Amino acid sequence: MDARRALPLVAALTFLVAFGVAELTGVRALGGVVLVAGGLWCARIAAPIAGRGPTAVLLVVALALFVLSHQLGHAIGSWPAVVVVAVLVALAAATVVRPARMRRA
Repeated sequence: MDARRALPLVAALTFLVAFGVAELTGVRALGGVVLVAGGLWCARIAAPIAGRGPTAVLLVVALALFVLSHQLGHAIGSWPAVVVVAVLVALAAATVVRPARMRRA
């Protein structure tokens, strides 16, 4: 699988696995470590494809979605909120790594 296809998948899985680790272990910090590791992997993959600026925007969007997941969790439940933000971060990642000719259209 090439990086353009892997990035959105890994971005979404990072949210899901990080929350799962935090839930299963009861150690929120361990989930945070998974989240940071996944974010760094995604940034490392996105930067050569999209550049530093779009990669930084993707990381800010992911951070905002992380915060949103906590607020959304109060309204719809923890797992549904994590699934929603995982889908949104995957969409953001897919947008960042789209070929430039497709971003302009």
